[in-house]
Amino acid sequence: MNMDVTAPPTAALGMRLDCLAEHHQALTRQLDETELHWWRQAQAQLARQPDANTAALLSGQCKRHLRDRALPDSHWSLIQLARALLLAQVLELSSRDGQLSLLRQLFLWGDDQEKIATLKAFDWLDSHGQCVELALQAGRTSNSRVFAALALDTLYPSRHYPERAFHQLVLKALGMGLDVQRLIGLPQRRSVTLNQLALDLLEEQLAADRTVSAGLPLAIAFDQLSPAQRQRLAGLNQQQRLPPEWRGHLN
Repeated sequence: MNMDVTAPPTAALGMRLDCLAEHHQALTRQLDETELHWWRQAQAQLARQPDANTAALLSGQCKRHLRDRALPDSHWSLIQLARALLLAQVLELSSRDGQLSLLRQLFLWGDDQEKIATLKAFDWLDSHGQCVELALQAGRTSNSRVFAALALDTLYPSRHYPERAFHQLVLKALGMGLDVQRLIGLPQRRSVTLNQLALDLLEEQLAADRTVSAGLPLAIAFDQLSPAQRQRLAGLNQQQRLPPEWRGHLN
């Protein structure tokens, strides 16, 4: 993914250390003896050399020393979590005013799998919303797995995205066929404005004879439809163009 992530360093990220501690425990519980030995060595090496090169080296080594598998009761894989925790460690050990620039550097260096781990961890790493610009740049990807890491199962967009950016996130998730039920904060962000954008997407898909996104009704606050928006849906229904599952929302 080629993107411009140059920006001056700003204030500290505000890492959620309690969340990170919980995830450290969750990871170590899943490691066998050999994996745990390497993990302890990796943490010690990073503590001795807390810089971007060491963090990138160890992140790359994760797939050789750890057996990847899904973590129970989680949307994380073991290697994703290990990479995110190594990133958190080097950020915690760096100067507070250099954390954002270091995170940007490591994100730029990472392959798609490393970018996925970083994006999934944004909510733990950045409670102050310092990474919003980087997140918005990352959201331009055409890789649905990378985009899903940014959009789904994380509070970060809901906490920090301005309205227009959040709406764009929703529409892109729908366009990629992602399960927007996993887009945290969507019910709280629904509005007349998002209604309009969702109805535009509905008509665009109908006009192009494309399958209407299954999650599209989840983006609409039906109790906030303006009279014009409600009339628009009623007209599509009268033309028998409205998908059957939408009709119950018109009552």
